[in-house]
Amino acid sequence: MFNEIRSHEITVDTVILTIRKKKLKVLLVQRTQEPFKDHWALPGGYIRLSETLDDAAKRVLMEKTGVKNVYLEQLYTFGDPLRHPKSRVITVGYYALIRSEDIQLSFDTDQTKAVKWHSIYELPSLAYDHKQIIEYAIERLRERLEYTPVAFQLLPKRFTLTQLQKTYEMILGKEIDKRNFRKKMLSSELLTELEEMTKEGSKRPARLYSFNKAYIEKNHLKQY
Repeated sequence: MFNEIRSHEITVDTVILTIRKKKLKVLLVQRTQEPFKDHWALPGGYIRLSETLDDAAKRVLMEKTGVKNVYLEQLYTFGDPLRHPKSRVITVGYYALIRSEDIQLSFDTDQTKAVKWHSIYELPSLAYDHKQIIEYAIERLRERLEYTPVAFQLLPKRFTLTQLQKTYEMILGKEIDKRNFRKKMLSSELLTELEEMTKEGSKRPARLYSFNKAYIEKNHLKQY
């Protein structure tokens, strides 16, 4: 096994966001060691001599949570001298948006006590500055939502306009005017109207839509 770069104290931490049970959630791990033993934290760890930052982020995420084959985007470098209680540690943050049904969680019990999804609006006490890193990721996501349809990375392949609006509201943390939202979405090139309708028992059937793959590819939008 390659030695970790402990002398330089460089780490990677990953913010994985998804929608579960109608809430925007982040994936956290429970630490097994000090500092912050038993506290919740982002999946993270030290880089190795042979690794790029991207490779380290993917490896650590796999080791801590079992999540793999996920597109990670570099978020920001966090280097506050006081962010670690015992030494100087600089961390490079990553984040990704995924559909929760697309992943199967598992973890190494030597490194992680538990892995769990937490609502971004009901976070437990977090280790280090991980609350700040999560907040930074949410702000980045909200900014991107203004100019690019990142919601396609969170929704199922077929969805209703109500589901689409609720996803936007979960990300923004506020309600959106239904009429204006639907008008904007339907007038864009983003959606493809399907012939299918929902089948939910007594509820009135609703039209199903999918995202326009040609539009996404044309605008070089990343698929997580």
